[in-house]
Amino acid sequence: MSTGNRFFSDLKQVEAELTYLTPMAEKPFIYAYEPPVGVPRSNGKYETHKVPIHNARAISNKVSLERQGFDFATHESKVSDFYDEDEIRSVYYPEAKQLLKEVTGATEVLIFDHTLRNAQRSQSGENEIREPVKRVHNDFTAKSGHTRARKVLTEQGIDNIDQVLQKRFALINIWRPIAPVEESPLAVCDAFSIVPTDLVASDLLYPNYAGETYAITYNPSHQWFYFPQMQQDEALFIKCFDSAEEGRARFAAHTGFDDPTSPPDAPPRQSIELRTIVFYPE
Repeated sequence: MSTGNRFFSDLKQVEAELTYLTPMAEKPFIYAYEPPVGVPRSNGKYETHKVPIHNARAISNKVSLERQGFDFATHESKVSDFYDEDEIRSVYYPEAKQLLKEVTGATEVLIFDHTLRNAQRSQSGENEIREPVKRVHNDFTAKSGHTRARKVLTEQGIDNIDQVLQKRFALINIWRPIAPVEESPLAVCDAFSIVPTDLVASDLLYPNYAGETYAITYNPSHQWFYFPQMQQDEALFIKCFDSAEEGRARFAAHTGFDDPTSPPDAPPRQSIELRTIVFYPE
């Protein structure tokens, strides 16, 4: 069911280096914080591959979370300052919930996390702001999608969790620029161009919690897309997990990348992503 070359073969594209996991015998791990003395931050080895990344703007109304694992929409936010934590939660969270319901047809949306990315602010020591991730990955695995959903529902005081999780649900990220993107745009991979053996379960270690994500090994069949020069009124949706195992996209790998067409003096990318649980109608 890959989108393959049905209508993407004539799209404009750039060629860029993407960073993949080198196949390894042991389970990869990455520390999400400064690891103990003498312990490496990661045991993974990575390799770069030059791949075509298609400009998806001409097909933005043809891609979908169900078929490719990603979608795109224009959306004007009323947030005046995305670096204001209170405004994110009081203004952007409700906006995003409504937008995601419209895009997915969901009956309920829970937002459980957000991340701001700005390399300049991160390097200057602002702890809550991170740099773009420039390795191919997916935020959840077939196992951790269920584990994280249960954890979120418990933390939010939801009753009848077992019953709730019997319904179809998905973990979807909403990614949007805080300023026009001129550097480190986000590339997304058609979920149906990824085969199960490309997905490598990896431990993501926190001080009091161990998550599990997918690192991705290289496969020349991967079909990559991006929306160049995204603006503040545009949003990208990425499906990182779907509890339905057949017939629809489940894991859309993604990564920031160095765009060869970016100006050398381009300002660092500023973006925000929300992590959400979407519940579908029965």
